[in-house]
Amino acid sequence: MAGSSANRGERSKKRFGRLEKRLGYTFNDHSDLERALTHTSVRRGTDSSFHYERLEFLGDRVLGLAIADMLHRKYPSASEGELSLRLNALVKGETLARIADTLSLHEFIRTGGDLKEITGKRMQSVRADVLEALIASIYLDGGIDAAKTFVHRFWESRLNDKALAKRDSKTELQEWAHARRLGTPRYAEQAREGPDHDPKFTVVVKIKDMKEACGEGRSKRAAEQAAARSFLEREGVKEDSA
Repeated sequence: MAGSSANRGERSKKRFGRLEKRLGYTFNDHSDLERALTHTSVRRGTDSSFHYERLEFLGDRVLGLAIADMLHRKYPSASEGELSLRLNALVKGETLARIADTLSLHEFIRTGGDLKEITGKRMQSVRADVLEALIASIYLDGGIDAAKTFVHRFWESRLNDKALAKRDSKTELQEWAHARRLGTPRYAEQAREGPDHDPKFTVVVKIKDMKEACGEGRSKRAAEQAAARSFLEREGVKEDSA
């Protein structure tokens, strides 16, 4: 049994050695790392829960804490609103997918037969989810300091981006509506299409008696932002991004 465990350990080192060099972190135990890199389309024997979803949940919180701590230290005079804008931009799926691509995580993600191509834009949510799961695996293996070190290494250069402090469309629309005493915008999901691993959401935003606006996105949050942006563009508040 001891020999078998040692062999598994050697195989893990050989398999994940390249990735660990990219991460700048060496794991003591590769089990959570392997889980973090496994998509739900894979079935490991009878264990249908051996995939990254639970780790993704944890990693999202660890990442949020690490980024919030970095922003709090770097911008001591920034308001809560500015810090929130910066944080939201740094933890959004597009940013995470970009960092995942920097690490070439797609080379290590295990998927089933129904999910063979994950490098395209349509699959960026998968790469973002895996990165969050990977952060959780570092946290579980090495603690919060190890996780913070990893986040600092790959996010620190992005903290200075002035565009991060710009208001997102939902915030801008809410402020616009409140300034005109129109109440708070209400968002409603109209449709959800596509498979679970690559859904498309359609959302409408409504403000009092005004004409509603529609938006689409790969997540409900993205669709809400698109709907708010569409509303602002129609009313001449924001320039058409097309």
